[in-house]
Amino acid sequence: MPATPGVSLPVFATTRWSVVLAAQGTESPVVARALEQLCGAYWYPLYAQVRRRGHAPAEAEDLTQSFFARFLEKDWLAGVQPERGRFRSFLLAALQHFLSNEGDRARALKRGGGIPMISLDARVGEERFGLEPATPRTPEQDFDRCWALALLDTVLGRLEREYAAQGKAPLFGCLKGTVGGDVAELSGAQLAAELGLSEGAVRVAAHRLRQRYREVLREEIAQTVATPGEIEDELRHLLAAVSN
Repeated sequence: MPATPGVSLPVFATTRWSVVLAAQGTESPVVARALEQLCGAYWYPLYAQVRRRGHAPAEAEDLTQSFFARFLEKDWLAGVQPERGRFRSFLLAALQHFLSNEGDRARALKRGGGIPMISLDARVGEERFGLEPATPRTPEQDFDRCWALALLDTVLGRLEREYAAQGKAPLFGCLKGTVGGDVAELSGAQLAAELGLSEGAVRVAAHRLRQRYREVLREEIAQTVATPGEIEDELRHLLAAVSN
């Protein structure tokens, strides 16, 4: 990602959230696009938070869109401290503030009223919400779990597109179930027959997929933290959130 003119960016600021943090107080299409991409990737955890507060699906969609519209047009980044700059944490705090203080105004906004909107697939969002278990988690724990699952979906989506671009879509389709475990959990002989490969080749392909999965997972996490040192801590936190 190119640097913003007139803004000195650290070496790590090649990721979206780092660019936004480094350029606070400036207006740039690069910064705006970086923030919009982050919001677009992680709208579902916010939608789920709104739904858990008792709002009906259509109202939750309107509130989520209104939140993003105001978030993207207002200088809500002024108070962010880069040393504690996880995008996940900031976004949840901003949503809680919005729902507490500006819910009535949000409901008064008209859909599409000339304000750029984040692309939400409300049908998919509601399907995912319907699968969420009813647990005694705190709102923060619920948000972190939804965030982690959204991130893992993003990782798998990237891998699927990579393999498809290489003409290996069938290979990915057969092996994607191994990213969180071992190929031994599936029938190696069956996979080999389906793919026209030896069992050894299947195991090598599964190992490479898992290795690439870990790489992409760290790349996606890096997009939402301020420094490289936060990646491993964030990874542990999010994987724990999925298992809780």
